Amino acid sequence: MKLKGRAWVTGDDIDTDQIYHGQYLPVTDPHEMAKHAMEYVPGMENFPREARSGDVVVAGKNFGTGSSREHAVLCLQYLGISCVVAKSFSRIFFRNAVNLGFPVIECPEISDTMKTGDIVEVHVDSGKIIDLTTGESFQGIPASGLEKEIAGSGGLIEYLKKNA
Repeated sequence: MKLKGRAWVTGDDIDTDQIYHGQYLPVTDPHEMAKHAMEYVPGMENFPREARSGDVVVAGKNFGTGSSREHAVLCLQYLGISCVVAKSFSRIFFRNAVNLGFPVIECPEISDTMKTGDIVEVHVDSGKIIDLTTGESFQGIPASGLEKEIAGSGGLIEYLKKNA
């Protein structure tokens, strides 16, 4: 699977409250949740209004640290973000993303040179990431075989239905 969109570059340690603030936890409609994605990340207050379907979040280390809530993945998914590439992920965010069928790729060298607005192409199966604006390419760590199967099924529930 090849994805292409504009990059939104963030720093390190973006936590789940910054991705989807706890004040919105009573909201259950994922389309409404998307309207608040990343609005607590410094410099990205307008992200939910400016992001376009297919855009890619490019993050530093430890993206998604904090609580185990799935809201942090759902709000990005329903906003139309195609994937998150990060130097590293909080394990629970990574697991939630796989379980919800949302592509995530770990790439330790990614955000040092990439800028917000660069056009990026992500090859989910191989883990290759190309900054089409600068011509630089990076090799990320692709998902494992089982993670790809779960994501390819549309998430853990659909995977379990198919393999029951």
